[in-house]
Amino acid sequence: MNRKALICLILTETLFGLYGCPKKKPATPPQDLNVDTTTVQPTAPTAPATDVPEPVAPKVDDQVEDRLLSADLQVVNDELRRRGFAPDVYFQYDEASLSDETRDRLSKNADLLRNAPQLTLIIEGHADERGTNEYNLALGERRANAAKDYLTSLGVADSRLRTLSYGEERPVCTESEESCWAQNRRAHMVVTGRANS
Repeated sequence: MNRKALICLILTETLFGLYGCPKKKPATPPQDLNVDTTTVQPTAPTAPATDVPEPVAPKVDDQVEDRLLSADLQVVNDELRRRGFAPDVYFQYDEASLSDETRDRLSKNADLLRNAPQLTLIIEGHADERGTNEYNLALGERRANAAKDYLTSLGVADSRLRTLSYGEERPVCTESEESCWAQNRRAHMVVTGRANS
């Protein structure tokens, strides 16, 4: 076999190996088929039969009925406010004595706290911006203690109450005018935990 014939044979086999036999073209559908189509409404899928029971919605008995028993302390504080708990009591300028209105608010708070003996409370003392930091811290402490002493005199256990003074450091209103200062002269009460049984 001569060299040319050998090259032609190798080249032909290589082309057949790369491209193979030509594929048949698919038949084109006839153009004149007049087929009506209808739309089938989908049906809801059915769940496969298994031995796993369907989840059951929790019964009312399984839910916490009294929101004061919630583990979320924000829920507890919100529920107390809904029941009439006043988180803030206010004071006159440079005073830590309780007004009649403040005593009324603290009396309502004491009623609610006596009915929820599991709750512990922090009483924060606050002052307006006038005066030195040291003086306002001391004034805030006197205000928090005045609120605490009155609550304990109404039957709330002393061990459930803790005081803390912020002085002028955490104002609720920042304008330098009497209407704002009056909002900042306060004792603020927050449920912070539960008493050890």
